[in-house]
Amino acid sequence: MSVTTRNADTVAGPNTPAGPNTPAGPVTPAGTVPIPGRAAVSSGVEFDIDEFGPRFGAEIRGVDVASASDDQVRAIRAALVAYKVIVFRGQSLDDGAHIEFGRRLGELTYGHPVWNSGEVPAEVYSLDSADNGFADVWHTDVTFMERPPLGSILRPVILPRNGGDTSWADAELAYESLSAPVRGLIDGLTAVHDGNREFGYYLKNRRGGRGNLWDGKEVTELVPVRHPVVRVHPETGRRSLFVNPGFTSHIDGVSEAESRGILDLLYAHLTKPEHIVRHRWRLGDLVLWDNRNTAHYANRDYGDARRVMHRITLRGDAPVGP
Repeated sequence: MSVTTRNADTVAGPNTPAGPNTPAGPVTPAGTVPIPGRAAVSSGVEFDIDEFGPRFGAEIRGVDVASASDDQVRAIRAALVAYKVIVFRGQSLDDGAHIEFGRRLGELTYGHPVWNSGEVPAEVYSLDSADNGFADVWHTDVTFMERPPLGSILRPVILPRNGGDTSWADAELAYESLSAPVRGLIDGLTAVHDGNREFGYYLKNRRGGRGNLWDGKEVTELVPVRHPVVRVHPETGRRSLFVNPGFTSHIDGVSEAESRGILDLLYAHLTKPEHIVRHRWRLGDLVLWDNRNTAHYANRDYGDARRVMHRITLRGDAPVGP
């Protein structure tokens, strides 16, 4: 399947001079990967697309994901890679329909490696503000596991009257806009990601050391894992920052002071306004994002009001560096 965008540029193929984020070789059968243009993504299908910014984020209009054709689902999957964050409005989904749509995009994981979301299907992670279900720190989902999710699909169940917006940062654009010497410094670094800071006490004391299934195994402890600081996207060959304040504890092989200095620099750069899009939620929304080259943050600005979000995640692969 060849995917193109109207008025789009393309990243370089094998015969194009290399730049800081040029894939090493062909990345689709046609040898190119689309970068968002101005109107539509098509794959035998055209969508009405409202872009959030010049580089990432878009709303796809006029599509009912529950009844989408196979061609539309394939085009949505391609648009996810092209835009990184996709919003659908006006969807009527319950957990079953949410899961069914996710399965058409890829293999699903358990809702979360350790969290017990109660009376919901196993594939659903319920973030309920009444049960500490907050996400008010910049993070990329589940990077504390060897194989973090490929992507996430989120919908609101209960929303406060206002507040609770979610922002996403484009980690690919953040990498590209670093100076060449800094890119050279971080390309060979490895970082440690540790889920114990957020979920270790919960796993041990509220789950009795018995979490959920992840990659076919029951999670009984959260052993810190190592991922490259710069990740190469498995579908496009493009590089992005792959560290986050939520789960990255330190950079391997450097001093504590050096690690903190490098991470602080990268986090400040990642979350520059130029790298961010923000979404104001409505009931009926559905948002998909590529977990391999984005980070996100949910505002905790709604006081005692309740906010409940249901998320499913697509199974991913082990991150690979340059």
